[in-house]
Amino acid sequence: MTTHQDLQWVLQQSGLPGADVTRWLAQSPEFDHADTAATLIPTGHTESLQHFVRAGQAFLYQLPAKPQRTAAEQLAAELLLTRMRSVRAAYLQAHAPLIYRSLTCDYSEFLRVDELVYVAADRYPGLLPTRTEIATELARQHKDKEGLEIDQGLFLSSILADPRAGAHLVHAMQRPKRESQEYLDVFRRSGALDLGTVRVHRTGHVTCITICNPAFLNAEDDTTLGPLETALDVVLLDEQSEVGVLRGSIVDHPRYRGRRVFSAGLNLTHLYRGDLSFLYFITRELGPLNKIYRGLADPVFRLAHLEATHEKPWIAAVDSFAIGGGCQLLLIMDYVIAAEGSYFRLPARREGIIPGVANLRLPRLVGGRLARKAILFDERIDASSTTGQMLCDQVVPPAEIDAAIDAVAAELTGRGHVSMSANRKALRVGQEPLEQFLKYMSFFAREQAYSYFDPALIRNLEAHWINRSARKGQSAPVAL
Repeated sequence: MTTHQDLQWVLQQSGLPGADVTRWLAQSPEFDHADTAATLIPTGHTESLQHFVRAGQAFLYQLPAKPQRTAAEQLAAELLLTRMRSVRAAYLQAHAPLIYRSLTCDYSEFLRVDELVYVAADRYPGLLPTRTEIATELARQHKDKEGLEIDQGLFLSSILADPRAGAHLVHAMQRPKRESQEYLDVFRRSGALDLGTVRVHRTGHVTCITICNPAFLNAEDDTTLGPLETALDVVLLDEQSEVGVLRGSIVDHPRYRGRRVFSAGLNLTHLYRGDLSFLYFITRELGPLNKIYRGLADPVFRLAHLEATHEKPWIAAVDSFAIGGGCQLLLIMDYVIAAEGSYFRLPARREGIIPGVANLRLPRLVGGRLARKAILFDERIDASSTTGQMLCDQVVPPAEIDAAIDAVAAELTGRGHVSMSANRKALRVGQEPLEQFLKYMSFFAREQAYSYFDPALIRNLEAHWINRSARKGQSAPVAL
């Protein structure tokens, strides 16, 4: 651990003013935990946080931009960010539930993750990066970012760690998005929607959502996240849709041209270029994936009735492969049909990140030992293998997937929606109660933030993908 003297010496070696640095270090504030009955955060606490962070940021701005820094200057920047982050963490540890109550007007307002972090940044200056600061970060390549989004992860981790605040945030993310009603009206009239990277089409009582990101082998990124969640809202709200199907579109990649691909996982091109925000990971798990798994939330937030959700059964049809995030999707489906010759992989550790909630869910399906092989050692799982059949329910020739979907959908719609919904909930409550999910997501928000901005992530990409792509004559990574 870096001592006070070590920090002071490093900052002075970087050319920052010694006397000012010493004074700033001596002013590092501490925060007493608020009384559980308290309704207000002491004014002095918030002012101390703001003053300390502003002074630290002033030092940071005196340093060159990250690509131009010397080793001493970069170390100084990291230590400045770490010290400011430790003070923010102390403030959150003392006041996170009160902060959330104030931001949501005592739980009466529902703010999505991407709204919450910026409302908090405005209301509590110094606690979180502002929209302007994050916009500047997103304009940089990933390797040149300061890692300001780590503070968003620590903030969300603190909120999710509180039982009431965490449950309320999950509830807010399970509500239909504001714009979904407009799309629902269009879909009710036509039975189809084109959302760009996602398309929706209803045939009878079965509605298919197709991921359409063909240039990237149907990988997921910030361009697919919003449309996918809108599509899910529409299917869950549409009275005629009784079963949802998730598929990948036909792609134009040279190796798979003319074939369907379920999903190549995370879009590594966008990641490497710095175009993929950290909030993508949290929004994906609490938004679209949780809506598939838990359905849409009841309009009224009641702690005693958090499973009073509106949900429908889901089928996944896997053509070619389901890698990374695609494989994660299979873990929350009610039925998975895979084409012969298809396979599954979870290479997130090789990239340097956590594969969503797979670490919680995969061991339930394949056991702890096989889950470690898949997550820690990137073991390929063929759909027809013994392990593969733990992840999918049926393996059929590619030409028979449509017929298999129709048969399973008929089975799901033929026995009553009420009992289907009730049994889904009963299985979920037994396997993954909301309390367990909240605990995992609190951990995930914190650890994924640090992993995502660890220099090892870029080194891993360059070692396992960028250089390999260059050898094959590709200018940039597609997906992994």
